Amino acid sequence: MSKQQIGVVGMAVMGRNLALNIESRGYTVSIFNRSREKTEEVIAENPGK
Repeated sequence: MSKQQIGVVGMAVMGRNLALNIESRGYTVSIFNRSREKTEEVIAENPGK
């Protein structure tokens, strides 16, 4: 069985940790935040994920 792709909206403390936790278990996670800067910050702090 293939793993699902998951999206997380909102990269504040809870959304960021949720996305990283899900990703660490092997799932593909797409992220979105209302402000582009916050999304770019999360991506920059977690290269290769």
